[in-house]
Amino acid sequence: MRVPPPSVTRSLELIGNTPVVRLQHVVPRHCAQIFLKIESTNPTGSYKDRMAKSMIEEAERRGDLKPGTTIVEATGGSTGSSLAFLCAVKGYRFHVVSSNAFAAEKLRTMAAFGANLDLIHSPSGKITPTLIPSMIRRAKEVSTSDGYYFTNQFENHDALVGYETIGHELVQQVPEIDAFCGAVGTAGMVMGVARVLKAKRPETHISVLEPASSPTITQGRPGTHHVEGIGIGIIPPLLDRQLYDEALAISENEGRSMCRRLAREEGLLVGTSTGLNVVAAIELARKLGSGKTVVTVAADTGLKYLRGNLFADQ
Repeated sequence: MRVPPPSVTRSLELIGNTPVVRLQHVVPRHCAQIFLKIESTNPTGSYKDRMAKSMIEEAERRGDLKPGTTIVEATGGSTGSSLAFLCAVKGYRFHVVSSNAFAAEKLRTMAAFGANLDLIHSPSGKITPTLIPSMIRRAKEVSTSDGYYFTNQFENHDALVGYETIGHELVQQVPEIDAFCGAVGTAGMVMGVARVLKAKRPETHISVLEPASSPTITQGRPGTHHVEGIGIGIIPPLLDRQLYDEALAISENEGRSMCRRLAREEGLLVGTSTGLNVVAAIELARKLGSGKTVVTVAADTGLKYLRGNLFADQ
């Protein structure tokens, strides 16, 4: 087999080492500065690539994954795209349980990488309180067959290994982070980052976010919403109350409006969960005031949502 020269980057090495930008125009005056970590530069355009890599490689290290295994996951599409990418590179088959409630771009991306799509229909086309639990049940059923491995992103602590890399990069890129916030689905990203930031600077304020239309964490009341990747309708098993300071419910409409502002005023094309992240970051920046620093993440690229109405709404 021909060995590539040292200067050639292998595809898995493209994961991580993402840039940070300071928001210039959407942040009001007399607020803390806000930095946004641009995770869309990962191979499939989202931070889920980090999680997919650590879930697969930790399982390989333990001997849980062997050649010929079919990986199974329930996902709205970003995790699925990441796992499909990893499976294509590493030679695993991939069975993904998803739904029509999620962006067509994500479903097509998974299929393009060779995934077998198993779709659960949402009559409303939205994420209801029962949709993701039903997807998880279906994935568990499939994974009981011989030769299948359920990565189970909602409970898999291997995910934190990948997400901690965001925290390690941030402490090198942004000195003295006063607050960090992030919307939660599995909660793996915020918990992984919080582990690193709290270990370095215990007073760092950590806020977890959810859609106000599905306030499961803040009010114990799941609801219907259309913010892909977050608001799963249950308290995420990976959510560790010792690692965050507050939970905030953020308006989906405000988040969608912020996505359009970020595109037009900052030149950043991002998805709805990132819009919620920036709305919350501005709220924190107002409270902290000038001279402080707030950090959040651009979870994925807005290119995944161009067929929907995210950028068509006015």
